[in-house]
Amino acid sequence: MKSIRIVDWQIYRRDGTQFLNTARAAHAGKKKAFSAETLYNLTCMGIEKLIMAFLMSRGDLAENHTMHDLARALTNHIGGANDLCHKLDYLDSFQEICDPDEINLRIPDRQDVVRILSIGDDVQKLLAPHLDR
Repeated sequence: MKSIRIVDWQIYRRDGTQFLNTARAAHAGKKKAFSAETLYNLTCMGIEKLIMAFLMSRGDLAENHTMHDLARALTNHIGGANDLCHKLDYLDSFQEICDPDEINLRIPDRQDVVRILSIGDDVQKLLAPHLDR
């Protein structure tokens, strides 16, 4: 069965890159307006957009938009991404918000932010060759 690219996936790529660039620049510049929680959310939005761009370019969508579900959808197209899947599961550990009766939020500390930004870099590096075609 031939897959069909979903229209406008490039917009998701652009937005994902912008979110990640903003998070990196804010962290590097030690911008006080960008809390650790804000940097976490910017990075996760960037990761989500990049993975969605990748999936859309292949005519696919993730079941949900948790990091775990995005990782699972990604592995259907790219083998050997187990390390990245574990990293994305780590990101999910900060916000468990699917069940409104059992919301669990954890604010990242400085070390977490460095790791979170690194995961954003990993996703971007993994997907760039696939999205540059």
